[in-house]
Amino acid sequence: MASLDGFKTKQTLDEEQTTPPHRNPIKKIAFVSSIAAGVQFGWALQLSLLTPYVQLLGIPHSWASFIWLCGPVSGMVVQPLVGYYSDRCRSRWGRRKPFIASGAGLVAVAVVLISFAADMGRVLGDPLGPGRRKTKAIIIFVVGFWILDVANNMLQGPCRALLADLAGKNQRRVRSANSFYSFFMAVGNILGFAAGSFTHLHKLLPFTSTPACDIYCANLKTCFFLAILLLLTLTTIALTSVQEKPPLPPPSPAAGPTAHDDDEPPEHVPTPFLSEIFMALRDLPKPMWVLLLVTALNWLAWFPFMLFDTDWMGREVYGGKVGDRLYNLGVRAGSLGLMFNSIVLGFTSLGIEFLAVKTGGVKKLWGGVNFLLSLCLAMTVLITKMAESSRNRELGLQPPVDVRILGMALFAIMGIPLAVTYSIPFALASIFSNSTGAGQGLSMGVLNLGIVIPQILVSVLSGPFDALFGGGNLPAFVVGSIAAMASGIVALTILPSPRPELPPSTGILRTTSSPIP
Repeated sequence: MASLDGFKTKQTLDEEQTTPPHRNPIKKIAFVSSIAAGVQFGWALQLSLLTPYVQLLGIPHSWASFIWLCGPVSGMVVQPLVGYYSDRCRSRWGRRKPFIASGAGLVAVAVVLISFAADMGRVLGDPLGPGRRKTKAIIIFVVGFWILDVANNMLQGPCRALLADLAGKNQRRVRSANSFYSFFMAVGNILGFAAGSFTHLHKLLPFTSTPACDIYCANLKTCFFLAILLLLTLTTIALTSVQEKPPLPPPSPAAGPTAHDDDEPPEHVPTPFLSEIFMALRDLPKPMWVLLLVTALNWLAWFPFMLFDTDWMGREVYGGKVGDRLYNLGVRAGSLGLMFNSIVLGFTSLGIEFLAVKTGGVKKLWGGVNFLLSLCLAMTVLITKMAESSRNRELGLQPPVDVRILGMALFAIMGIPLAVTYSIPFALASIFSNSTGAGQGLSMGVLNLGIVIPQILVSVLSGPFDALFGGGNLPAFVVGSIAAMASGIVALTILPSPRPELPPSTGILRTTSSPIP
């Protein structure tokens, strides 16, 4: 009788996961996905404003690359750690919510430290005036920057895992949830780049201008205040609107085996985190290993362009040197290109399901857009050569209109593969996790290793590698093009398709396969 009751409980849980009891699942998924807009708003501000800000504080340019390494380093540790403990969290607030709320709170602390670093440094004795190193402000800024990256990693992993929890075993809903997340990332990018380009934003908050903080610094403060306001608002709405299923009580030793959620591992003796990670990697099923390989190659292609896209426009396309007029014009053009990129990213994210149907499945879609990414990165060589040729005839002038249009078109088109990169790998990780019984949080953390390791390699090796070929960004872009092509080949030939879905209330496989394999 006990085993029969256990079977009924298991069946009921399966039905709940496949057909969630809440009335508006898409609405709740959208609420959780919207947190990505707040996170990405701050990330766009980091990309567009913080590099000049660190030079204002007097941080040597040679140190800047090491500061930016904190993102991938913290991601390598924090996301698997948070994913591991969120899978096992038994808080009455839910498994994912405590980590999401803590991450949002840490973002607020980090933003205050970063924004007021110059003012705090002045109070502690830093000198005023440009060109003078503000040591105490630098220390405060670096601490805040590391906290910000740790907080962002605390947010993103549990958010993805919560989306997978809400979607349950429905593969179409899993893909849709990650497409929503990608869409809101695009929204955050657009808001962040727009705010960063508006030079009079500080007038909204006059108190941001101080003797230690000029207009540029005041704009940065205002932008970050808006970013944290958006993030806290969206996080509050999401956490109050979505109810996680309460955790099952620990089994009684005399009760025998009991049923558990498919995405929650059975109760067992606690295992140290590092041991759990090594065990997870050791026991990782083949589909996840292939997914990690495709993801790593994909990001090995993306990171050179993400790190040096505006520098490429200023240096290679516009032919300027750092700080001069042409270089600044090129950087502004690159920022406009990033805006176009984000717009295309947003629209494409909403059409991922449609594109997957038209291309014959998610693996074919991912493989195809990786070839598109490879072509785009290779086109940077052609655009650069066209710009160099025109400079021989019109020295000191901006590139011809056709070169500038090609550059803008390149940025925009790359929004298509970026939308797939932001959604499909995470959806596949959730689907593979459901089929193997692994925890969603830990699966997202393990997948993140395929992102941060390429980022570290690119950050550390791209500079010396480019120097071997006389400087410039093209050598790294060419390597990225080759990596994108390899990622596409592996996706099309080795990456397995997700298994057919189970019907809601039986254990029998459907006789027809899923419309998107």
